[in-house]
Amino acid sequence: MRQWRLIDDQPAPGAWNMAVDMAILEAVAAGESLPTLRLYAWNPACLSLGYGQRIADVDHERLLERGWDIVRRPTGGRAILHTDELTYSVALPVADDLAAGTVVESYRRLSRALMSGLEYLGAQLESKPAAQAAGYHLGPVCFETPSHYEITWAGRKLVGSAQVRRAGGVLQHGSVPLVGDIGRIVDALAYPDEHEREAARAQVRARATSLTEALGQDVFFSQVSAALVMGFQSALQVDFVETAAQPTVSEIARARQLHAEFFAHPPWTSRR
Repeated sequence: MRQWRLIDDQPAPGAWNMAVDMAILEAVAAGESLPTLRLYAWNPACLSLGYGQRIADVDHERLLERGWDIVRRPTGGRAILHTDELTYSVALPVADDLAAGTVVESYRRLSRALMSGLEYLGAQLESKPAAQAAGYHLGPVCFETPSHYEITWAGRKLVGSAQVRRAGGVLQHGSVPLVGDIGRIVDALAYPDEHEREAARAQVRARATSLTEALGQDVFFSQVSAALVMGFQSALQVDFVETAAQPTVSEIARARQLHAEFFAHPPWTSRR
């Protein structure tokens, strides 16, 4: 059995969530903390950009009007609107066998646990190599199309994940939309005109879904959290030996530093 730590965290602003994920990654990579599964939510709603995504993709006036926050992730990929969702993060030493090989190979292993957990709730899901049509335009929204071994329902993306490998560790985190309009994200992004915005909204709705829609019934954070824990236990043989854990004192101190110097620092957010 793999010995891990489970952190079922409180909702927090986006910059703090990203700082905590990175602080945990550094501690796990250094051998100071066990491999960690962290489950959390966002308050207020937050638009997160991928590490290399253009800040020009954002319509800042519309973002401000809606009271939504913004943060740049340490991981790649495209924009996600974090609201009405459960976010998971997994931090592993790079030498862990779950992290072996390529990013796609490790995605596939971790997807087994995510799928197993969501299937406990009754969802009929798939995770397979992504097929992308010739000439497909890659837009600014993460949920527009699945990547390799991301989880889909009826051909529509359900879980959006991203990974970074740094300082001897691997961080993978991802979004599980629970309820609500998956197309809301376009209200915070820049488009040439309203016709393009509405076309993008329709495309996101056609290619992505929420867990409530996949199950045909309401679903709550606590249910999904418990199901994902069971998924990691059964699919990856994880033994959560610290089950009421919080980040350590040193992790919190490091998160405060990362928060101030990077994730809440405007030059970091607008760096591209």
